[in-house]
Amino acid sequence: MADAPKTRPSSKARPSSDATGPRRCGIIAIIGAPNAGKSTLVNALVGAKVTIISRKVQTTRVQIRGIAMEGASQLVLIDTPGIFAPRRRLDKAMVASAWAGAADADQVLVLVDAAKGIDEDVAQLFERLAGASAKKPILVLNKVDRVEDKARLLALVQDLSSRLAFEGVFMIAALTGDGVGELKRFLAGNVPEGEWLYPEDELSDIPMRQLAAEVTREKIYDNLHDELPYRITVETDSWKELRNKSIRVDQTIYVERDSQKAIVLGKGGQTIKRISQASRTELTEIAGQPVHLFLFVKVREGWDRDPARYREMGLEFPSDD
Repeated sequence: MADAPKTRPSSKARPSSDATGPRRCGIIAIIGAPNAGKSTLVNALVGAKVTIISRKVQTTRVQIRGIAMEGASQLVLIDTPGIFAPRRRLDKAMVASAWAGAADADQVLVLVDAAKGIDEDVAQLFERLAGASAKKPILVLNKVDRVEDKARLLALVQDLSSRLAFEGVFMIAALTGDGVGELKRFLAGNVPEGEWLYPEDELSDIPMRQLAAEVTREKIYDNLHDELPYRITVETDSWKELRNKSIRVDQTIYVERDSQKAIVLGKGGQTIKRISQASRTELTEIAGQPVHLFLFVKVREGWDRDPARYREMGLEFPSDD
C-alpha cells in the first residue's frame, strides 16, 4: 500500500506553455495583516485552490508555495501567515515564518485590505518594512469592490506611499478576479530570467499529507466558532492506497482539553460528521480517487509548546526570548 505522494497532483487542465523568448522564474512572497486575502490571491493567480481560506483571521499557519504560469514565466508564490503582534508561542512562529518568506523572495507583494484601511497591524507592518533594506515591494490593495467612494482608495494609496516607496501599485478584488490578470502579467514580466523551478503543470509544492491536514483544518474553521479553531491542530497519521484504487486517510485532531473535544465532536457526533464529510469531498476531488477519511479527536495538553508539533507544521519552534 503506497504512502501519500510527496506533492499534490499536477493540474491536468493547465495547458503547456508555447510562449517564445527566454524563460523567467521568480519567488514572490505575499505578506500582509491577517485576513487581507493573501490565500485568496494565491489561489486566483494559480487558477486553482492550493491554500485554504476562511473568513477567520490567522487561517494560514505555514508557508505554502503556489505555482503560477504566465507565458514563459513561472511565478512561485509564497502564501505567508498574516503578520500581527504575536501573543502566543504559535503566533510568534507564524510571524517569523512570514518574515522569512519575505526575506528569501525575489519580489514582495504587500497586500492591504482596502475596505479596512490602515489599522494597527498594517501600521506596524509598514513601520518594519520601512526599516528594511529589501527591494521595493509592490502595493496591492485588495477588496476594492467593497469601497464605494473611490476617492478613499486614492487617499489610501497616498498615505501608504508616504510610509514606503513601492515599485508599483495595483487595485484588485482577489475573490472575483478583478485586476488579478493585470497583476499577474506585471509579475511575469519582471521576475528574473532563469530556468523554472517546477514542472509547468505543477500547482503547489505542499506534500499531500500536509495538504490533507490543511483541508480538514479549513473545515474545522468553517464549522466551529470563536477561538476554538486556534487551539486545534490536525495531523495526517496515514495515507494508504487500497487495492480498489480508493484511498484511506487517517487523521487526528488534537485539542487541549476534554471540553474542547466535546465541542469538536458535537451532539451525537454531528459536528465531526460534518467536518469529515466536507473534508472527504474535497480530498476526493484533489486526489482524483475516492477517499475514505477517518477522523480521531484526542486531547494533548500544551501541544502548542511541543517542538515536534511545530516541525509537523513546517514551523521553527520559537525561543522564549
